[in-house]
Amino acid sequence: MKKCIYCKTDVCDDSVIDFCERCGRGVFGDKMFKAIIQNMSAAKQRGDLEQTQ
Repeated sequence: MKKCIYCKTDVCDDSVIDFCERCGRGVFGDKMFKAIIQNMSAAKQRGDLEQTQ
């Protein structure tokens, strides 16, 4: 489990973001939060989030 960068609650390891839904909606607003999730999910599917050594 990773932790939310804002409130330190648990966030699922396979989540594409590093903050919880409550904080995401509070910080970015509902519309922007949905756009962030959508874009990060697409990037994960393309493999853009994979780190290489």
